[in-house]
Amino acid sequence: MLFSVATAALWPAAGAAQDEPAREALRAAIERIRYNGNAFAAGIHAPTLVAAFYERREFRSAWREPERVDALLELVDGTFADGLEPRDYHRDLIAERRRELDGGGTAAERADFELLLTDSLMSLVHHRRLGKTNPRDQHNSWNAQAPRAEVDTLELVEQAMAAPSLDTAIEERLKLKPWYQRLRAALADYRRIADAGGWPLIPEGPKLEAGTSDPRVSALAARLATSGDLDDAQPYAESQVMDAALADAVRRFQARHGLQEDGVVGPATSRALNVPATMRVQQLRIALERARWVQDELGAPFVAVNIAGFRIYVVSGGKVVWESRVVVGKTRQQTPVFTGALEYLVFNPSWSVPYSIATRELLPEIQADPGWFASHDYDLRDLSGTRIDPATVDWTALSRRNFPYVLVQRPGPNNALGAVKFIFPNEHSVYLHDTPARALFSTAERAFSHGCIRVQDPLALATLLLSADGWDRARVDAAVASGKTATVHLAQPMPVLLLYSTANIDPDGTAHFYRDIYDRDARIAAALDAPYTIP
Repeated sequence: MLFSVATAALWPAAGAAQDEPAREALRAAIERIRYNGNAFAAGIHAPTLVAAFYERREFRSAWREPERVDALLELVDGTFADGLEPRDYHRDLIAERRRELDGGGTAAERADFELLLTDSLMSLVHHRRLGKTNPRDQHNSWNAQAPRAEVDTLELVEQAMAAPSLDTAIEERLKLKPWYQRLRAALADYRRIADAGGWPLIPEGPKLEAGTSDPRVSALAARLATSGDLDDAQPYAESQVMDAALADAVRRFQARHGLQEDGVVGPATSRALNVPATMRVQQLRIALERARWVQDELGAPFVAVNIAGFRIYVVSGGKVVWESRVVVGKTRQQTPVFTGALEYLVFNPSWSVPYSIATRELLPEIQADPGWFASHDYDLRDLSGTRIDPATVDWTALSRRNFPYVLVQRPGPNNALGAVKFIFPNEHSVYLHDTPARALFSTAERAFSHGCIRVQDPLALATLLLSADGWDRARVDAAVASGKTATVHLAQPMPVLLLYSTANIDPDGTAHFYRDIYDRDARIAAALDAPYTIP
């Protein structure tokens, strides 16, 4: 809410005589935070940015009008809707100091208050633009966000402070993407559910399915009604019989939580139903934080993979124009998060088996089966690429420590990369590709790969990506049917984002939650609630 109080301007009316003490007080305050280890009682979170702000304006005050402070406090209160904490932006301290200084105070006290206000705004803008947490602290693979990020924050604040309306200027410069707005709306919805006491727990017991008569059915109906998966729970309070309509509501819940959509409440579905509403609130707060990491990076169109949700999307014009299931890395071989540019496709690719897979997984098979190469579509090559006859190799003498060869799987229906791979050059050797292991896409959780991303409908993706270059599905099918390896470059490379989020909101507002397969949420939650410093 707006903090409004009749108060005098922060500094006396402008004039040469009055300005000089104010500027000297600001200069002294800036030197304290710049050169004396942030020696400031209130705790300035962005000392370098705040100091640069006043040095660039020659220590002139930026907060003369009370209305500006009102606007700042309204912005601070609004951070709660973003999953941030208003207390991080000195909310209560600003209100307290404002009352104390109303119409009085020394030049030094007013200078300290001025820095408190600017630090609040600088931190708020920085967090709304880029996130409170540093993604590089969460993921050593992170490569998004330009090195000018802090400078851009400073310039944005300078522009906003020069504008007639501070809050309007900030909101115009921090335009929220539609998918970010949907996350905010979902956060508000789930906070209301949590504040009202959440949803009832489903007691342990046998599985519940259509036709089951069980006292727990009434709790199940109430639970699903609370989260919007069921329209009316009242009929089940008396009947305590699970019917087809309730089973359909279970399927809707399962679809939203990355579960097998069978309409049966077994152990996995029961665990998801009993996750507290407060935990869903936390997931949405974390999802908003992750969204802030990339909102400045997203152009259009782009390809995005949500690793935790096992989904791939193509976004154009702000809308999802295509999506599909994917298989991602195992928990011990996690798919990294980073951004890249998809440059080319390879139809009918061969597969040069990574050293770790060749020595840990395939070498034991080769050593156990003398006819392995005859029954598999692999060539053996030395490190220079020369083809080697496997029969000339003493396989018993080889191990993970002394394997001087490369295994290359020839193109074909059994090739691990399938009919096509999609390359966005990166240091992790990660790419998108087809797979002959189609059955894996029918499972709910799909963390089975060595780190690369397998796409359920790769030929549809190839057609979409190459459509601007004159390709249609018939031409893509013909390229695959030829059996020839062919590389096709995109006329315009497309941004690719490999992301990880355990919450996502559909365009219609439907909330999806996923299990934290890589156990990454807790660190971000802790960082969101911890003190911070912006360099």
